[in-house]
Amino acid sequence: MFDSANLEHTVSKAAYRREEPKLREALLNAQYDLKLNGRFPVLILIAGVEGAGKSETVNLLNEWMDPRHIHTHAFPPPSDEERERPPMWRFWRALPPKGKIGIFFGAWHTQPILGRVLREIGEAEFQRAIDEIVRFEKMLCDEGVLLLKYWFHLSKKQQKKRLRELSRDPQTAWRVTDLDWKYFKLYDRFVEVSERFLRRTSTGEAPWIVVPGADRRYRSLAVGRHLLSAMRERLDEKPVRRLPDRTPPLLAAPDRMNVIRALELDQPMSRAAYEKERDREQARLALLTRDKAFRDIAVVAVFEGNDAAGKGGAIRRVTQALDARLYHGVPVAAPTEEERAQPYLWRFWRHIPRRGRMVIFDRSWYGRVLVERVEGLCAEADWMRAYNEIVEFEQQLVAHGIVLVKFWLAISKDEQLRRFRQREKVPFKRFKITPEDWRNRRKWDAYEQAVCDMVDRTSTAIAPWTLVEANNKYYARVKVLRTLCDAIEAGLARAKA
Repeated sequence: MFDSANLEHTVSKAAYRREEPKLREALLNAQYDLKLNGRFPVLILIAGVEGAGKSETVNLLNEWMDPRHIHTHAFPPPSDEERERPPMWRFWRALPPKGKIGIFFGAWHTQPILGRVLREIGEAEFQRAIDEIVRFEKMLCDEGVLLLKYWFHLSKKQQKKRLRELSRDPQTAWRVTDLDWKYFKLYDRFVEVSERFLRRTSTGEAPWIVVPGADRRYRSLAVGRHLLSAMRERLDEKPVRRLPDRTPPLLAAPDRMNVIRALELDQPMSRAAYEKERDREQARLALLTRDKAFRDIAVVAVFEGNDAAGKGGAIRRVTQALDARLYHGVPVAAPTEEERAQPYLWRFWRHIPRRGRMVIFDRSWYGRVLVERVEGLCAEADWMRAYNEIVEFEQQLVAHGIVLVKFWLAISKDEQLRRFRQREKVPFKRFKITPEDWRNRRKWDAYEQAVCDMVDRTSTAIAPWTLVEANNKYYARVKVLRTLCDAIEAGLARAKA
């Protein structure tokens, strides 16, 4: 890839002066069209060898366009807060919303390349990181992000010359550190690792653009032209009008394959037995979260279920045992305007807890394959690919040592009707029943099929679903508490090992 790139390109001062004003004007117009259009964000990755003009190019793009609508982020070594979350958390948090431009000066590519060059990670870990990045970038592109990746390159001779020039000038000498010279000695190793990385992560959706960095004027025009072309191509295409989905409905699985109908929803438990078991499991949960090793893990608890299945009651029995400073509840409703301007998983990534904390999701990212699927709020292609995206997301959480527990609270159709009518009769429970609940009930079979598909495709060895028979609220609450305690206990054992 680097061998085939012509690194000696130059542009004369006269040619640069002729083209720069026109290019700046066109880029600014494209930026304002993007803001007005509001259909997608632009994310620019700036990467490459030291001394190749990366920083200058970032400054130039902010100078040529309106910096108020550009989100620029540099990513130094992770902070303590960032190390307490999965590695991709800090990049998710910085993604630009629709209608804006984001510039990432160093991003998810930096640590895998550097780690492999310095032999801090092995080849297998390097390849796993590449696979994760390819999946992540595909997900961004599928969500509508215009992802542009620029690799600024210099030959070994050019880099040495550039570093010396910067070092000799008193106004730029500060930019060259001992670390830069250390990495220069590893130039051949950097090129070998970087070229393998670029070849594997240069895809049809998000190819790498190699920018010769020796000539300032050439690299500036090259990046500006490519950025303008990519933005105009996306902006000027006519939006595709989505036709009604004519896809035949998925055939319902036979009863023997229906995990919900296979449940014995009426599990016995008396009030006296419930109170005894509840108190025991709440005490156990309180002790587990006060264990010193709890500071080394985090917990994410996901609650999904039928309307009126008792999610709120189960969550309250969990939180009663917790120090209020240790947990945060996230009730998930329809996305806000801010959330709709980001890729689907963004609003969940932002709530991932740091170590020593627990987050409880009252409904979650599974809305895409449940309510959005059944109500036709997203295209079939979107919810179909969401299964793999969700599994990948959960794998990242668990790989970082997060204890992930997922509950589906299931009740029968008759029990739901009884609870709906009870809510309508009790004044202080009326807020719990809405016309939306009655409308959803008419789609019971479609939701049931969606739940079966969800469990089948996303219940993995590392993040299994716990199906809770919830016709008896007492039984359901105890099962939730006991399952959560078991999961945290196992997580603490791993942390102590």
